[in-house]
Amino acid sequence: MRYKAIIFDLDGVICHTDKYHYMAWRQIADELGIYFDQEINHRLRGVSRMESFEIILEQYDGVMNEEKKLQYTAKKNEVYKELLKGMSPEDLAGEVKDTLHFLREKGLKLAIGSSSKNAKFILSRLGLGDYFDAVSDGNNITRSKPDPEVFVKAAQFLGECAGDCLVVEDARAGLIAAAAGGMECAAVGDAVSCGLATWNLASFSDLKQIV
Repeated sequence: MRYKAIIFDLDGVICHTDKYHYMAWRQIADELGIYFDQEINHRLRGVSRMESFEIILEQYDGVMNEEKKLQYTAKKNEVYKELLKGMSPEDLAGEVKDTLHFLREKGLKLAIGSSSKNAKFILSRLGLGDYFDAVSDGNNITRSKPDPEVFVKAAQFLGECAGDCLVVEDARAGLIAAAAGGMECAAVGDAVSCGLATWNLASFSDLKQIV
């Protein structure tokens, strides 16, 4: 096999939670009288919660102290988690489920590498709570993508060298992070147009052809 392990970003790769992020951030933005739309929301993909809020605050007419920022980001997360309760195993695409089983049967180790602090909760809602061999997420890192820390730690958790791991990403920041961590990467969705990936996938199941 070409790789020993595959590390997946979560949002936009295994599942799609963009709409829930958007709804939660929109509620916070409306409360603060800040203009917020899908274009701004798109800039938040792959970055941490606090960094996302800083982007939203670019439209804020005033200065907010750190304590207030923490209050609003915590509130956003509570709104987001409440929305996530509506997720279920039915939100896991059949193509994703079948491909994961194929990779597992080939003997590959599978991990999550996500900046989200809610990764394990989302996985549990999808029925994948104990499916992955390792989960590296926002709870065990200090630097978000494009820093490679989340992927480097995922490889460490798996006990594999970076060069033996393939990262699957849907965001430019994630592709940069994978390369910085010494890993090859496969792009899905919008990330395909970046031209930064080792592999460009037309669909998630294309992973079967490259491992």
